Amino acid sequence: MNIAVIGTGYVGLVSGICYAELGNQVICVDKDPSKIDTLQNGGIPIYEPGLQELSVKNMAAGQLIYTSDLHRAVQQSDIVIIAVGTPSLPNGEADLSYIDQAAAEIAEAMNGHKIIAVKSTVPVGTNERVGERIRSLTSERFDSVSLPEFLREGSAVQDTLHPDRIVIGADSERAADTIARLHRPLTDRIVVTDIRSAEMLKYASNAFLATKISFINEIANICEKVGADVTRVAEGMGYDNRIGHSFLKAGIGYGGSCFPKDTRALIQIAGHVDYEFKLLRAVVEVNRDQRFNLIRKLEEVFDGNLAGKTIAVWGLAFKPNTDDVRESPALEIIQHLVRSGAAVKAYDPIAIPNFRSAYGENGVSWCDGALTAASGADAVCLLTEWDEFVHVDMRRLETVLRKPVVIDGRNVYKDEDLAGTAILYYSIGRPSMNRGAKEELTTL
Repeated sequence: MNIAVIGTGYVGLVSGICYAELGNQVICVDKDPSKIDTLQNGGIPIYEPGLQELSVKNMAAGQLIYTSDLHRAVQQSDIVIIAVGTPSLPNGEADLSYIDQAAAEIAEAMNGHKIIAVKSTVPVGTNERVGERIRSLTSERFDSVSLPEFLREGSAVQDTLHPDRIVIGADSERAADTIARLHRPLTDRIVVTDIRSAEMLKYASNAFLATKISFINEIANICEKVGADVTRVAEGMGYDNRIGHSFLKAGIGYGGSCFPKDTRALIQIAGHVDYEFKLLRAVVEVNRDQRFNLIRKLEEVFDGNLAGKTIAVWGLAFKPNTDDVRESPALEIIQHLVRSGAAVKAYDPIAIPNFRSAYGENGVSWCDGALTAASGADAVCLLTEWDEFVHVDMRRLETVLRKPVVIDGRNVYKDEDLAGTAILYYSIGRPSMNRGAKEELTTL
């Protein structure tokens, strides 16, 4: 099939490359000439394992083109996929200005019947809005399709080529059949529904996953107070098929470009129809507060005074295997540490450039390795569970720290990892693994 993908952000780029990998002729469009230049020269503007190799391979095969010429891309394609950004407005609503602009430009370029699919995450009714916009600018016929994405950063290629399901929202049976045929090589689990239900399904899925994360974090906080181990609790819960193990890992909460944005947007969507989504408001509140559990533990270790302390921060991306720092817990945690008078030594295998751009330079020393960051520090705070941190030599870590304190915000270490060390270890919801006490620290 001939496909144009409008927008080479995270969703558009991964989708376009993977559609080409399936043997389709794909043209990826972006207004940013520097991004297009990078892509045409074999680079990738985001970090996503396996994506660059697929891009280079399919460009060489003549199945993938990058261009800034939207007009040409639309005219040469039968399916036009809108995958532009929908960032949050200050009130939490999705900003649809890029969607509106894309719709207008598509309308101006149309030269015959097209299937226009919206893959961006958009509020219910947006596909109708796009359709009305296009109809007001052209007499050409087209079919509207909602095609929500369910990618996880860090495993987006795998998720695209081996999806749990494909959701297609369409009013036209012909358009639904065409889009189903496009995706049938990937899976036979194809859900076809009306457009508004498909739009809602995306938000509902992310809101539910965010709810699971905040729920297990609340359980972790109770576990600390009653002497239970949240990892054991979550393991036992997960064997119930009605619950499952996924997204039951306690820590410092979710971040990234999807869950924070989509939960806020769904709260606004509900508000517009005079419904207060109390549960989701609580989910957002719990997540906002959860990252400060790490700060509270650190302050407890140092009797509430972080001034003059050197804190090593391991991990700046919101999750491993990505360079995305949007809504990363590290942003607020580091800001709080600096405001408290602490010196921060930060390291991330991939995300330092993006973090520096988002955060700035104030009060942070950027390091080129985990042990370099930890050297001379009074404590290490693990915020992102990169393999480099998970498999660190704890005995060697102990020798470079000024004070052997580790605050594990992702619960990655086990008792055996700490065996033979005097590290004072604090995690989330696992009080039995707290190997130290403040009294011991004062003797170091």
